Amino acid sequence: MVWQPEIEELAHRRKLAEQMGGEENVAKHRARGKLPVRERIALLVDPGSFEEIGALTGTATYDADQQLESFTPQAFVVGACRLNGRRVLVNGGDFTIRGGSGGYGPKATYLEEMAEQWRLPYVRLLDASGGSVRHFEEIGRTYAISNVLGVQAGKLLGMVPVVAAVMGSVAGIPAVEACISHFSVMVKGTSQVFPGGPPVVKAALGIDITKEELGDERTQVRKGGVIDNLADTEEEALAMIRKFLSYLPSSVWEMPPRVEPTDDPERRDEELLSVIPRDKRKVYDPRAVLDHVLDRDSFFEIGALYGRARIIGLARVNGYPVGVMINNPRNQGGSMDTAAGQKVVRFLKLCDTFHLPMIYLADEPGFMVGPEAQKQGILRAGARLVHVTGRSQMPWLTVVIRQLYGVAGQLNLRPSGMYRRYAWPSGNWGSMHIQGGTYAAYRREIDNAPAPAAKLAEIEARLQRLASPFRTAEAFSIEDIIDPRDTRQKLVDFVEAAQRVIESQLGPTMVPVYEP
Repeated sequence: MVWQPEIEELAHRRKLAEQMGGEENVAKHRARGKLPVRERIALLVDPGSFEEIGALTGTATYDADQQLESFTPQAFVVGACRLNGRRVLVNGGDFTIRGGSGGYGPKATYLEEMAEQWRLPYVRLLDASGGSVRHFEEIGRTYAISNVLGVQAGKLLGMVPVVAAVMGSVAGIPAVEACISHFSVMVKGTSQVFPGGPPVVKAALGIDITKEELGDERTQVRKGGVIDNLADTEEEALAMIRKFLSYLPSSVWEMPPRVEPTDDPERRDEELLSVIPRDKRKVYDPRAVLDHVLDRDSFFEIGALYGRARIIGLARVNGYPVGVMINNPRNQGGSMDTAAGQKVVRFLKLCDTFHLPMIYLADEPGFMVGPEAQKQGILRAGARLVHVTGRSQMPWLTVVIRQLYGVAGQLNLRPSGMYRRYAWPSGNWGSMHIQGGTYAAYRREIDNAPAPAAKLAEIEARLQRLASPFRTAEAFSIEDIIDPRDTRQKLVDFVEAAQRVIESQLGPTMVPVYEP
């Protein structure tokens, strides 16, 4: 066979590439509870579907006869695969090779351009330390960095789903790329993410800090909201990626994928008649409400540990994928703070980009007030939310389950596009709460009364008699009040009707532009 020697060399080079950083480095990787990159990819993709691209890329040495002596592959593995039967591109960092540094170059650029041109979802399994000064010595010079990857990564956000999993200590460019995504997840106990690690912090600020203190889930998931979700294991993180992508089309030019429904679209749960307490001071379980109106077990929550006043996620209604929001009265009474506002803005842009109908179960007491909210920039966060809500285009259904107050309460309504609103009999609303707003409006009358407290209570009682949702319906200020048990049927009808509108909206959504 004429080309047998070359075929044998090809097999030999592939074998060298699969050894990654060598047995010792791989063993250290496993000892920390981390899987090698190819095992991660194998767990993520449909069995046997991964086709590696650029496996022979790396650094080789040759003897005097120009025969291969050694080969070190690039510090990341890329290729095409199938997830849930659909084609997807994957880029996996390999920390066993020089800590994953130096892995960004033509191969990464090629894959991101392929995601754009082929209109395919893009998954990053990040486990890389970014740049290294060791590279200066290897190439014999320093270099002026450019933002080629950042520009291309940003373009992808408006075209195809982009997902990032932080699978180890991630710094520099890979850390930024964790944020240039529609969904991100990190692994508890083994993952950290930061622009510069502890040695950089020490050199710049003189602070001794561990990588865990600097960038583990306490900082990045719970406090900063840099990473969306937290997984207990790498296997769970990869399962989250598969589930997230299952709700989204492969690109903005395709319809969101429907699955065969297994839940009765006519289901009417009696529990919905009692889920909202009559006493406004009592809270309820918002996730229980979702269970009653969405397809059973279909809700995939995003950002559960950050901005907890608002619960957001993807779900299905009669098999169709939708975006879902509900206020969380168990956290700040459900009041929108800066963190929740930032989370909701990103989520609205996600759903608008990929043409997912929005389902909002509203119980909004208003923007968070007070000095701490002011310091955190609640007004700017609120202004962004007002802008993004008003400019969104996806079909939008609101069900007012309890209250709508203030500017935040107004954001249940979008004045254009396909929109529908219902309210439960438990609904109440206004520019301000009667309790709290009464004194501001009737201050002189109350202060001049012989018994100010009694006068305040009298006026509040008088106003409360006007607060019936049925009076609002008489003026068509709220369109329809429904039996809560009919909510699921209303959702099913709306989402089915929305499919025709979505078909007319396919393609890039120019306003608002998706951003990290």
